[in-house]
Amino acid sequence: MSKYKILVVDDEVDLCEILQFNLETEGYDVDTAFSAEEALNKDISQYNLLMLDVMMGEISGFKLASMIRKNPKLAKIPIMFLTAKDTENDKLTGFTVGADDYISKPFSIREVCARVKVVLRRNNTQQDEEQTLVEYEDLEINISKKKVKLEQQELQLTKKEFEILKLFLQYPNRVFSREEILSKVWSDEVYVLDRTIDVNITRLRKKIGKYGKNIVTRLGYGYCFETNS
Repeated sequence: MSKYKILVVDDEVDLCEILQFNLETEGYDVDTAFSAEEALNKDISQYNLLMLDVMMGEISGFKLASMIRKNPKLAKIPIMFLTAKDTENDKLTGFTVGADDYISKPFSIREVCARVKVVLRRNNTQQDEEQTLVEYEDLEINISKKKVKLEQQELQLTKKEFEILKLFLQYPNRVFSREEILSKVWSDEVYVLDRTIDVNITRLRKKIGKYGKNIVTRLGYGYCFETNS
């Protein structure tokens, strides 16, 4: 399993080094930046957690967090503020701009490590929950519960129909050959006719109503679920 990557942004070099050493001892991969400007020159999307000081140069930690939250590609990266500003208004500001945690200086390293672990675990859980839902407009698959809803009404699909639809919605606009569909949906069965795939897809088209037309046959190639995008 790959390490969690953390970016510590603080203009106190000594503090950055202390946090980097202790977090790396805990098994994290840690980079540092001594200003918001330096942080913005990095590929922020690679990090699993950002730890930001509030009081920094021209771009404060609050402003940096606000900039990050406005970028759809970065918006879900958890942010922890490390700061000497610990009034109620400061904390409210921090959470308003999207903080996942707020630690006041001075702090114990043990506390920081414990709270980093909590934030990462919580974010990982949220991502897992999001990945269980695959949606296209009013059509929704809950992978963990094995349920499909069309306009909030649950559909009764067979196991094979469910697996075919899940495959199509997870990879919209991708053409799957019959061989690929067989290997992914009927992987545990020794011998399956191509006709079996056609029959299941025909039934699936009828069951998903207006979205049946999105399942398109590519003659000589296979099937795909076409979207408007």
